[in-house]
Amino acid sequence: MRDKSSPRPSRSGSSRLKAGKLPAELLAELLTGVPDAPRVVLGAGIGRDAAVLDFSESSDRLLVAKTDPITFATARIGWYAVNVNANDIACMGADPAWFLATVLLPEGSRESLATDVFSQIEQACEELGVTLVGGHTEVTIGIDRPIVAGCMLGEVDRATLIVPESAAEGDLVLLAQSIAIEGTALLALEASRHLKDLEVAPDIIERARGLLDDPGISVVRAAKILREFDAVHALHDPTEGGLVTALREIAAPAGLGLRLRLENVSVIDETQAICKALGLDPFGLLASGALLAAVEPSGIDEVTQALEIGGIPYSLIGELLRPEHGFVCDNGGRDRPLGFFERDELARYLAS
Repeated sequence: MRDKSSPRPSRSGSSRLKAGKLPAELLAELLTGVPDAPRVVLGAGIGRDAAVLDFSESSDRLLVAKTDPITFATARIGWYAVNVNANDIACMGADPAWFLATVLLPEGSRESLATDVFSQIEQACEELGVTLVGGHTEVTIGIDRPIVAGCMLGEVDRATLIVPESAAEGDLVLLAQSIAIEGTALLALEASRHLKDLEVAPDIIERARGLLDDPGISVVRAAKILREFDAVHALHDPTEGGLVTALREIAAPAGLGLRLRLENVSVIDETQAICKALGLDPFGLLASGALLAAVEPSGIDEVTQALEIGGIPYSLIGELLRPEHGFVCDNGGRDRPLGFFERDELARYLAS
């Protein structure tokens, strides 16, 4: 972090931003203006799922805090908000415990919409053992769909905190579940008429909608299994920008490169069919429901055995490299540069 009195790096400001995450380079520059603080164990940074605070000098328990808005989904938006925030808490090795929700509704919304959103929040909290403790609600000028910004708090023992900087050269990259579960389900919900016009089979669309519940977008259970092993150095859940963006995010905090084994990545039939019909790339599609882990090779067997016992599918999709190797993709024994996505494929579709 820079000194508080140092000037923030300036940019020309002429580039227009697209929907989705800020470009990583821009975000990194913006974060140089954030000062350090004595009780901040882990602050803002690229690839960091949540902040970690030392909130009690007499305890080894740490507070983990995360905030994330839901802007793509409309159906089950409150349920989404709880789950995606809980995922990031779990990736730090922590247990999600308390949730605050800022609920913004468009002018003219029916009271039943507010009731539905709160019911969804309460249901998701109950499923995860989380307590809704506060937030803010309002009818907001200038929006055309509901937005829910969640803030999840959790706790973790200092000794079992998992931080992304702990990923190490030579670690294997494990993928739990398949990619683009969330993005596939949202496309089936938001673009069903277009998909039918493109002659995607109705049973594929229906199965894709069901992905929200089976296998679902929560990675809390998988994270709880993985956090028990010292060989697991880092956890990260792919969200906006899909798998390719998440791979960069799990490697960047440790200053490492990465090789993706393309043929090992699990892409379910529903995702393949919907992405093919819409001209989208599943590797850049919203991917909540998947979990990445950086695992020391010597411990990979016991880690994968635990996932098998837990009934969680997995694949080994790459390894972390020295930084000079950069980010590469191995497709059939030949390395090529790993591409990147300026914005999530779902955002690209919705903006078209």
